[in-house]
Amino acid sequence: MDPGNWATDLAGGAKFGYALLFVVMLSNLMAIVLQHLCIKLGVATGRDLAQACRDHYSTPTVWLLWILCEIAISACDLAEVVGSAIALQLLFGIPLVWGCCITALDVLAVLYLQQKGFRYIEALVITLIATIATCFAAEMIVSKPNLFGVLSGFVPGSHIVMNQQMLYVSIGIIGATVMPHNLYLHSSIVQTRKFEQTPEGKREAIKFATIDSTGALMFALFINAAILVLSAAVFHWSGHQDVAEIQEAYKLLSPLLGVGFASVLFAVALLASGQNSTLTGTLAGQVVMEGFLNIRITPWLRRLITRAIAIVPAVVVIGIFGESKTTQLLIASQVVLSMQLGFAVWPLLRFTDEQAKMGEFTNKLWLKILGWTTAMIIIVLNVKLLFDTFVPNAMLKEFYQFLHLPPPV
Repeated sequence: MDPGNWATDLAGGAKFGYALLFVVMLSNLMAIVLQHLCIKLGVATGRDLAQACRDHYSTPTVWLLWILCEIAISACDLAEVVGSAIALQLLFGIPLVWGCCITALDVLAVLYLQQKGFRYIEALVITLIATIATCFAAEMIVSKPNLFGVLSGFVPGSHIVMNQQMLYVSIGIIGATVMPHNLYLHSSIVQTRKFEQTPEGKREAIKFATIDSTGALMFALFINAAILVLSAAVFHWSGHQDVAEIQEAYKLLSPLLGVGFASVLFAVALLASGQNSTLTGTLAGQVVMEGFLNIRITPWLRRLITRAIAIVPAVVVIGIFGESKTTQLLIASQVVLSMQLGFAVWPLLRFTDEQAKMGEFTNKLWLKILGWTTAMIIIVLNVKLLFDTFVPNAMLKEFYQFLHLPPPV
């Protein structure tokens, strides 16, 4: 859960009503499959995804994959910086630029928790997500969404792919939910569990870690769906489809719902989600650098480098374009995450399909089909968005006419 989820779900609900609930559900199912594969890789081989890439690929390929993953981590950190800064502004009136700078201090909290042990970090993540869930459960009750409309939103339709704006937000939702660097992270942290180094012990570890992961992701599905449903119920059906900024949503929530505390709950949950993503971004950065390059630097230095890379573009965009572009920046960061996904998913599937690496834990045929289908959906959607965005309109119309398909709108 990070502010990128907020931006994509808020935009999707306000603009398109409940229509993108199917994408929220699909992206969560994709995450469940891919995280299961990460668990299998980590437990069966004792290597995380980054280490497996270093073992298997040539040095130039390893460096390319590392750079792409660092871009994804920076994009996620950018979302955390902007999201936390917005929350601080809404709650305490702190200007966004100063809020971005204040977020650099969270490195101290992360380092303190790392010294205490990994279970403390897990406990904090659970606490933060519980805070987010509680806030949105309360707001869902107050907003009284249309049950039939919500259920119909889980039905797929071609309009999601053919409407370019819908596709852009949909890809952002996928990027915000799956997140490529979390695949590297999960294949590493699953090894912090204690289990017998026997086939039976590994099988049991995979089973329980999958239950743990799937339960957490289903909880995330509820929160993501709740943000979109709340946005649709409050804004889309009340003539506020053009609500584009989180700050604007904050101002409108209490008046439209008729409940004074609605906006405060919204901001508290946003701040919690920003701090939650800080923890995963920090840990992923360390795992990726060590795994790909076999380089270990002190955690505080690693954290400061990542945060500096994120703060600079945030401050520049706010300085040049003003505070009105922050949510667009958040959505764009999640689309960048989605664009990197294929470069993490492809090696993950390749390694877990390999008998020599996985032994008896090699993917079964049904899991291979499910995994590669997931990869193809992600890659094809990303390629289509890039194609529709950068190819001139005249060529685009001719191409879709040749395929006997309507051009994107």
